[in-house]
Amino acid sequence: MKRILVTGGAGFVGSHLCERLLNDGHEVISLDNYFTGGKRNIVHLLDNPYFEIVRHDVTMPFFIEVDEIYNLACPASPIHYQYNAIKTVKTSVMGAINMLGLAKRIKAKVLQASTSEVYGDPLVHPQTEDYWGHVNPIGERSCYDEGKRVGETLFMSYHKQNNVQIKIIRIFNTYGPRMHPNDGRVVSNFIVQALNGNDISIYGDGTQTRSFQYIDDLLNGMIKMMGTDDTFTGPVNIGNPDEFTILELAERIIRLTGSKSKLVFEPLPADDPLQRQPDISLAREKLNWEPKVKLEEGLVKTIAYFEKLLGEQ
Repeated sequence: MKRILVTGGAGFVGSHLCERLLNDGHEVISLDNYFTGGKRNIVHLLDNPYFEIVRHDVTMPFFIEVDEIYNLACPASPIHYQYNAIKTVKTSVMGAINMLGLAKRIKAKVLQASTSEVYGDPLVHPQTEDYWGHVNPIGERSCYDEGKRVGETLFMSYHKQNNVQIKIIRIFNTYGPRMHPNDGRVVSNFIVQALNGNDISIYGDGTQTRSFQYIDDLLNGMIKMMGTDDTFTGPVNIGNPDEFTILELAERIIRLTGSKSKLVFEPLPADDPLQRQPDISLAREKLNWEPKVKLEEGLVKTIAYFEKLLGEQ
């Protein structure tokens, strides 16, 4: 049994990770300030004697004794991270500094949940880990993109300078139950609009592509990465290489929900990437990992979650 800290533990990804780590027999502490996470996501875990919750903001120092740290704390959807851009940067940068400082003091292994957004609007397709990215440093998305890029810099610097055991993963579009219904991400947006019978909003002409991975596949990748030896720090892409246009996603969701929703087209937001697809050769080689859940299978589970959620409102 390990004692494991998960920052952002009440969020979409964090709550699933807490549950998975508990099921794997570990003691888990969820750290969250509930800016975008919610107690609803973890309330079912509170009866477990090996689970603790702490309300805390990672921009402030935190002291605890643990074996491993998963640093997930940061708003991850455009609506949420643009709501308070300064807070987003502080969470990415100060949160990384505080968790790295903690890991250094207690000699814990620490994993950084970075993002495919470090590649910006990529000029290389698919994206490999040695691509440096094409990012606007002063755009609408830069508070998140550049915050995560600095996070990676800090992790590598603490590793090289202070011998901190680090792991960096770059997470590509992930979906599943417990996504926030109003987070503005394309999968949750389309599902909620379809279930409510509203028009489905397509930004741009819908030909831009994304690669969607189900939450269970991401968890497997994160845990495998944390389990690698100290010589492999990453970064490593964790995502699904199957590429779909936004139009294909919308049409599939309409079919699976049986919705009569119509497609409406809106202007493309600034700096919205036209292509996003991971090259996962490194994850296959180093982690023996690749996603298993097909898009349709994952969408069925996610739609069922939102049907229940909307039925309770």
